Amino acid sequence: MAASEGDQEKQEFLKEFGDGYGYPNGPKSVDQIRASEFNRLDGLVYLDHAGATLYSELQMEAVFRQLTTNVYGNPHSQSDSSIATADIVREARQQVLEFFNASPKSYRCIFTSGATAALKLVGEAFPWSDQSCFMYTMENHNSVLGIREYALEKGAAACAVDIEDNVHDGRCPVKISQHPLKRRFFTDDEPAGAAYSLFAMPSECNFSGVRFNLDLVSIIKEDSERVLEDSHFHRGKWMVLIDAAKGCATRKLDLSKCPADFVVLSFYKLFGYPTGLGALIVHETAAKLLRKTYFSGGTVAASMADVDFVKRREGIEESLENGTLSFLSISSIQHGFKVLNSLTMEAISRHTASLAAYLRKTLSNLRHRNEDYVCILYGGQNAVDMGPTVSFNLKRPDGSWYGYREVEKLASLSGIQLRTGCFCNPGACAKYLSLSHQDLLSNVEVGHVCWDDNDVLHGKPTGAVRVSFGYMSTYEDAKKFIDFIKKSFVCTWNHPMSLYKSTEQSNFYWGLKEMPQNVGIHVKSIIIYPIKSCTGFSVESWPLSSTGLLHDREWLLKSLAGEILTLKKVPELCSISASIDFNQALLIVESPRCKEKLVINIKSDLYHHTEEIVLHAQRYVVHSYDEDVNTWFSNATGRPCILLRNSISNNHVCFERENSVDMCRDVKSRLHFANEAQFLLILEESVSDLSSRVKSNAKNVAHGASLNISSNRFRPNLVVAGAEPYAEDTWKNLRIGGIFFTSLGGCNRCQVINLINEGGRILKSNEPLGTLASYRRAKGNILFGILLRCESVDEIELGKDLWLRVGEEVHPDENLNGRQSPQTPTSERQMM
Repeated sequence: MAASEGDQEKQEFLKEFGDGYGYPNGPKSVDQIRASEFNRLDGLVYLDHAGATLYSELQMEAVFRQLTTNVYGNPHSQSDSSIATADIVREARQQVLEFFNASPKSYRCIFTSGATAALKLVGEAFPWSDQSCFMYTMENHNSVLGIREYALEKGAAACAVDIEDNVHDGRCPVKISQHPLKRRFFTDDEPAGAAYSLFAMPSECNFSGVRFNLDLVSIIKEDSERVLEDSHFHRGKWMVLIDAAKGCATRKLDLSKCPADFVVLSFYKLFGYPTGLGALIVHETAAKLLRKTYFSGGTVAASMADVDFVKRREGIEESLENGTLSFLSISSIQHGFKVLNSLTMEAISRHTASLAAYLRKTLSNLRHRNEDYVCILYGGQNAVDMGPTVSFNLKRPDGSWYGYREVEKLASLSGIQLRTGCFCNPGACAKYLSLSHQDLLSNVEVGHVCWDDNDVLHGKPTGAVRVSFGYMSTYEDAKKFIDFIKKSFVCTWNHPMSLYKSTEQSNFYWGLKEMPQNVGIHVKSIIIYPIKSCTGFSVESWPLSSTGLLHDREWLLKSLAGEILTLKKVPELCSISASIDFNQALLIVESPRCKEKLVINIKSDLYHHTEEIVLHAQRYVVHSYDEDVNTWFSNATGRPCILLRNSISNNHVCFERENSVDMCRDVKSRLHFANEAQFLLILEESVSDLSSRVKSNAKNVAHGASLNISSNRFRPNLVVAGAEPYAEDTWKNLRIGGIFFTSLGGCNRCQVINLINEGGRILKSNEPLGTLASYRRAKGNILFGILLRCESVDEIELGKDLWLRVGEEVHPDENLNGRQSPQTPTSERQMM
């Protein structure tokens, strides 16, 4: 985009949304803030402030100066350093109350390890009875829903409610609709007016960005008999809890106007640092009703070890806070508040709202070439009050959904950090995605859990994409994200959003003007990877087994905690090389971290012990080795681990759950520890075409890394040459020598192919996955190379000695002597 065009678009943004953008009356403009306090964001677009906002560099410099020029001791003492700590903690409590305009005569600030710990404190100490009720809005974080367990265990009832604007009733601006009541212990007693009940709500929904009407606090507390007249508990004494962890970072919560009994917050949501510190702001009358069971250091005035005696401290803060506070973290929050107060919360709210409004408007207007809308926004365009959070899903021109994981993966490749999923808010997720109880249960039954890759099930999204802005977010952040969405997901006539071949194939073959008419397709190289995720070795010829290439991925490494070590988790594995001396039956392993090679006799039965492991939902019987072998690998990987070998005689398919939707393995074949299939085939011409594309996009290659993309980057078993680029996409079956193979479809690629081993240094970049994503996407997958199954297993099992050899001709889609290779069902070929 030309600079003038970009300037013009920003001027149009400022004309419509500029009244609140950029802190025009503040000590610094947003551009100055970014230039002087957030240098680490250069080249990065951070859009997950609802998850965690960012600390400024000047803020951290102030924290460092304070900690290096003062001495703070444990506050449970009378020394000078302890008194200094007590003073800092007291001042911090006052700052928190001032931020919420909460009178210290009425409210107390209790420091906790986070908002979740504050919610847990309320849940476990609230005066529940069998006549109490825990009522909560559908749009609540899991940490709020967890209070339900305390209520139900004490015999109380619990129910979710929907909150709607009630414009037709001037006396009450909201309408409360109750979901079915839940109890664990039945009681038919009429609730007494003396029983205490708790109503919980967020100040802002962390899924949709919808801000709740804070008049609810007074309505519930003062007029519960009318607004809850359909409830069994309308005559109870109601207290109100506000989860302000998300909302208070960009909108002031004034407790002088909104007299909530409990408010919880996390400081990293406010200003990035510190993490692991939150607070419970509690009204004094509510605090006196809380009954803690546990006592600890700092909460007691006296106790006896051998007698059931304890005298608790009378101060509200002292009685509710456990042990020694995180006083160094508490001392640092003053610098965060200084940042927010210098800009003012009103200005922060206007600034972030302008960006969110701009993004919502732009996304809502995007259309595909067939005029269908691209984006489905959640939270409602006509919502009276929306926070700086924009939640949505994207649709293809045919009406199917782009999975949110596809959006997240491509965004990461474009230097954009955002959040996807349900954001720990199951009620809002179900509400906005129109997921019924049956939908949710069906998703769980097929294996869907939080944070997995199952983003579309049964034709419906299981979560959403969330973009959220913070006080340092800029127009350029929003614009780069919009450009990314347009480029990657809006289908125009010139952007078919599907696999396509090189547009320059006529010039591909080393400068020839015309494509060769008869180029022989042949095996260029054969690679075996004995140890999963470690570097393999090339051979001129190699025998086949019932699992693929003999000994391919027959071993793997496992941590002492039981985690399988893979390149995704341990990139350093690519510096470990493994090879097999076929004649001497030796596994030879080398590492730059180890002076001596490791040599293992693969025919020896001297294993340490046998155990079972589960990988890719399949159970394996494996053998482990002695301490010397495991010590060598622990040194090579830099972490304690053990080497395991698959037991061929006990290899069997035994899935932990049937029809698992996240399983893309070839379930009809015997496999060692390969991710998906027995063989991965790469076409050399496809690699060369990709390499030329990457060179034209060299800015995304890691500094110091080679621009040449070799086939080894993709960890193939077979490298084939002599065909047009991407011809392998169309091969349904093939013959190499006298051995038949069936194509299981394309191989879905991930960030692992972006790892580069440069002289022992493991480098990461966005390439070649970034380039592949620009032209090799299909239904959420980035495909390169094809997966194969050997169809000659019967001959192998009957004892026939079958070998693959470099130089052998490859015959795609050819049947020998009338032999028909079976076709793979579409559902089985679908990659994750």
